[in-house]
Amino acid sequence: MAEDAEHRLWTWRLAHGRSLLLGPRGVLMGVINVTPDSFSDGGLLDDADKAVAAGKAMLAEGAAILDTGGESTRPGGAPIDAATEQARALPVIRRLASETDALVSVDTYRAETARMALQAGAHVVNDVWGLQREPDIARVAADLGAGLVIMHTGREREKLPDVIADQIAFFEVSLDIADRAGVPRDAIVLDPGFGFAKDAGENLALCARFAELQALGFPLLAGASRKRFLGAATGRASASDRDIATAASTAILRMRGASLFRVHEIAGNRDALAFADAVLAAQGSSGP
Repeated sequence: MAEDAEHRLWTWRLAHGRSLLLGPRGVLMGVINVTPDSFSDGGLLDDADKAVAAGKAMLAEGAAILDTGGESTRPGGAPIDAATEQARALPVIRRLASETDALVSVDTYRAETARMALQAGAHVVNDVWGLQREPDIARVAADLGAGLVIMHTGREREKLPDVIADQIAFFEVSLDIADRAGVPRDAIVLDPGFGFAKDAGENLALCARFAELQALGFPLLAGASRKRFLGAATGRASASDRDIATAASTAILRMRGASLFRVHEIAGNRDALAFADAVLAAQGSSGP
């Protein structure tokens, strides 16, 4: 398959009558972690005022979506109960939805948290367990007309040795759950789950073979931001020092078919996407 993938046009169906055109240009999703222990920015946005201010700054820099979560998904992160997750995330979601025109995503695997977030104004459910932890979350998304990001994970399961075969096998299960719940195809985006029970070699293989994921037939989200494998490749031990590598991954994955990019830092990734999109436009205008 060609390294530079073709970008189809998709209209992503979202809650509250909203939609987002995917394909012509890369779209940035800013990360709002309302947590004390996230791997990169835990504790920085630990109250609603800080989180809302950060979200507004991300919008000014070029983010289109704000992904808000109340529970850390870092390796070894301490689990919390639903009430704690909701107390952290819901006030931020409510304010972002009412004070901005942003598309708001809730980062959760819990069906009830997803329902409450959508009722508070969120447009998208982003499930890092790919609907397989609480399958009722798919029914919530369908009932409330939400966009749905289904992420691949290797956690708590035996993986296939080939990274793309494992992606396909995992997503077959998740997409069956979504289909049986009544989630329409145009509400779904797939995320290959960089860093989720994948070692550095597996993550790099996913980057190299990313275009193969287009065979799944859905828009693709890349969430490589500040991940450990970027540090392994660059020698940057601190997550906060990996923004340049993140921007490089954004440009590469855009060229290989990704439509959305979940990132912690907006400005550098905005420029990386602008350049990648300019190259793609030149490639299209010059013919094969």
